[in-house]
Amino acid sequence: MTEVDHPRFPLLLPPDLIDLDGVRACLEGADAVDALGTDVAATLAWATDLPRPRSLAATWELLAQVAARDVAAARMLEPHLDALAILDEAAEAGVHPAIDTAGSWGVFAAEGPGVRLEAREDAGTWTLHGTKPWCSLAAHLDHALVTAWVDDDHRQLFALDLRDPAVSPRSGPWHARGLDRVVSAPIDVDGAAAVPVGEPGWYLRRPGFAHGGVGVAACWWGGAVPLRDALAEVAAGEWADQVSRVHLGRADVALWAARAVLVETAAVFGAGVSASAGLRATRARTVVVDAVEQTLAAAAHALGPAPLVADAAHARRVADLQVYVRQHHAERDLARIGADVAAGDGAW
Repeated sequence: MTEVDHPRFPLLLPPDLIDLDGVRACLEGADAVDALGTDVAATLAWATDLPRPRSLAATWELLAQVAARDVAAARMLEPHLDALAILDEAAEAGVHPAIDTAGSWGVFAAEGPGVRLEAREDAGTWTLHGTKPWCSLAAHLDHALVTAWVDDDHRQLFALDLRDPAVSPRSGPWHARGLDRVVSAPIDVDGAAAVPVGEPGWYLRRPGFAHGGVGVAACWWGGAVPLRDALAEVAAGEWADQVSRVHLGRADVALWAARAVLVETAAVFGAGVSASAGLRATRARTVVVDAVEQTLAAAAHALGPAPLVADAAHARRVADLQVYVRQHHAERDLARIGADVAAGDGAW
């Protein structure tokens, strides 16, 4: 077996689906970063300079492997790769916005009560006005793809230079204990120039929207794998009992099942199947979230408070995962799955 066959953490996907050499090259760079995930500038510099994964499956594998190293690092890498993938998808659709893709990127598409970002056109020039919530790392990134309202009913995607003086990232509120360095606060925009990417509604309709959602789930899965390893160490120890093995078994089965779902999803999406892609992505994310939350609970019950107060890496991983998986919409996503199935759109 070669070194490629023995990654530091277990592979998410089968080797025949991914470019292992390319993933390994990216991970060697990650392992060379001092304070990966805690030094924002150094982590973003690595993310910006790494070679692009060659496929969707390779991207998911890279995200899972990075999350296994540090959850926050994956949280920084994922939107950067997603933004570049969106721009690639726009180019494939015949949309070639005149923008420089160099530097670090984010994707800001969330909405929130009481705030609104609007796009206005004047003589062919678009400008953005208003406030956009949940803009992760806006104070650190170079660019972002941002959704903005072009009328009362439609949103459109725009490329925005975050270094424009008309863009003002807020520092909070951000009282998070998990992902504490990945500040996700609003930005205020006062007439910043922006470049449209696709027509109104294209951002949500494109096939890659579902792909990106499962990429986040790959991060969740990879972030939970070291917790399974910690459970295995306890279950193999001198003081192990049946209860510790039950907790390990529960986490192992949950993560194994989630991996199987991600493998199938990677194969289906890699084959270009787009029918019911959104439903498939939501199902996959839900399975992964359930597995991660079961693993978090098993680790809490089996390991007790000691690693939460005495092991900085473990405590940070637990806190980061607890915040990160809240990107999942929980019962609302289950309700959406139920609605699709009830409408006859949920064929297996």
